[in-house]
Amino acid sequence: MVLLTDETVYTVSEITRQIRRSLEEEFPLVRVEGEVSNFTAHSSGHLYFSLKDEGAQLRCVMFRSRRRRMIGPLPSNGMAVRALGQITVYERSGQYQLSVIELRPAGIGALARAFEELKHRLAEEGLFDAVHKQPIPKFPGRIGVVTSPTGAAVRDIIRIIGRRFPLARLILAPVQVQGEGAAREIALAIERMNRHRLADVLIVGRGGGSMEDLWAFNEEVVARAIFSSAIPVISAVGHEIDFTIADFVADLRAPTPSAAAELVVPDRQELAGVIAGARQRLLSAAAGRIGRQRERVVTLVRSYGLRRPADLIAGRMQRLDELERRLQLASERHVALRKRLLDSTTRHLASLGPQAVLARGYSVCRRLPDGAVVTDGGVLTGGELLDLWFARGGAECRVERATSTRRDLLTLEDS
Repeated sequence: MVLLTDETVYTVSEITRQIRRSLEEEFPLVRVEGEVSNFTAHSSGHLYFSLKDEGAQLRCVMFRSRRRRMIGPLPSNGMAVRALGQITVYERSGQYQLSVIELRPAGIGALARAFEELKHRLAEEGLFDAVHKQPIPKFPGRIGVVTSPTGAAVRDIIRIIGRRFPLARLILAPVQVQGEGAAREIALAIERMNRHRLADVLIVGRGGGSMEDLWAFNEEVVARAIFSSAIPVISAVGHEIDFTIADFVADLRAPTPSAAAELVVPDRQELAGVIAGARQRLLSAAAGRIGRQRERVVTLVRSYGLRRPADLIAGRMQRLDELERRLQLASERHVALRKRLLDSTTRHLASLGPQAVLARGYSVCRRLPDGAVVTDGGVLTGGELLDLWFARGGAECRVERATSTRRDLLTLEDS
């Protein structure tokens, strides 16, 4: 303890340094819980804010080098947080502050609320809808793995895929999977895989941990990167009981990284069994067909035609002669029938000709001298000359009387 006398006088800097030393010795490391206010994320990467409660407030700073130990989403005004840090004095302004080493939401309830809020909002936008889910290829040639290069997850994935389907090529995108900047790294790795089409399918995940450890996979930037991926994505985060936002957005959720490795490729032993079964079925089908064809050949060899081909040909020739004779007779009958029909038609046409009509007693009457054919006696007058044609020969005559009807003519002749 410093003893003061009447002669002791401090400069402002000296007393400020003394206060700083006393505070740092008294509170080397403290945990403080309060509500965030006056939050500012500086372009330098440092975070400045205050923690307050009903009775007081405490200025806080979290330097960029410490941000990787921040758990959960970036703080915002009104958020309840718990900070671990050291009490220091900023000598230039003479104000004391908390230099934050670790920052997390106050209690798991705050993380759960943040999780549910983001989940609800993304669901409203349709990011979880089944219509957007892409099918996982059955035989992927290139498998992208977005995870930590040093964790157990990547070792399990390499081991299982190597055992099940060694033809697949693994492409690792090493990322930080927790802490400050992890979510951004994961999202950028997914985007890079898509931009260069490096893989046929992606496994995105990590091993198990607390909710805080897995929080990077609950960040919106990761969810939107998965949703925008043209490459199908399998999420594999934590243990079977763990669910993250990434699981809801991904095309397929695997409960663990090991399970993802099992799901993403077929098992070569199972494939070998399938191929062997198909080969056996093919051989059986071929043998059956060959057997049936062999039976047909044997039947043909034993048939009458192959044993006595000359007799078979003679029988066919006899049949051909019979068909030729029947064709000749049918042709002759057809020609005779058509000839009779032609003769009948000719006779009928001849009976309708002018000469045949005249032969039946009719005549043709023409007026002289113009030769006009007379069909109506009413047009004639007494004294006109007429030329009459008969079946044989003709005559000229002069009209004595004329009438328009045959009946009248008969009546005049009778009188």
